[in-house]
Amino acid sequence: MQETRYEAHPSMLRMRPFSTPLVTLLMLAGILIAAAGAGWLPVALPQRIDGMVLRLIGIAVFALSALQLFAWWLSSRSDHLIIRGDELIWTHGLLSKSYIEVKLSSVRTVRLHQSLLQRILNAGDIRVYTSGDVPELVVRGLPNPNRLRELIKAVA
Repeated sequence: MQETRYEAHPSMLRMRPFSTPLVTLLMLAGILIAAAGAGWLPVALPQRIDGMVLRLIGIAVFALSALQLFAWWLSSRSDHLIIRGDELIWTHGLLSKSYIEVKLSSVRTVRLHQSLLQRILNAGDIRVYTSGDVPELVVRGLPNPNRLRELIKAVA
């Protein structure tokens, strides 16, 4: 068995650094709204707002936020990159899978793009070119992209 030199999934927080905490706060707000509607919090509600409606709104906000976070988490877990020996293996999908295997000796160019926020979060987008002008592999939001680039170029 060949030694695994790099293995990573794209990071949900690194790919969505603003929306992940925002949706998490919305989820907590949904809990607070539902608790206020149930009377568990000492909040005086106006007479025209029914507690049941407030509970349903809170539950809906919580459920939609939780569903969005779960979808993002599932999306990030469905992608997986491994460098093992002299090959790079990219898998994508949960129920149906796609595999891309690239021999590192055939890699011509590796491009790393990092925005300012990605540099702060130590994430980046990698493009691997083997032949031609179209990248063979495009991976967004990987942690430690400089280490990945150095591993690929060391073998290539």
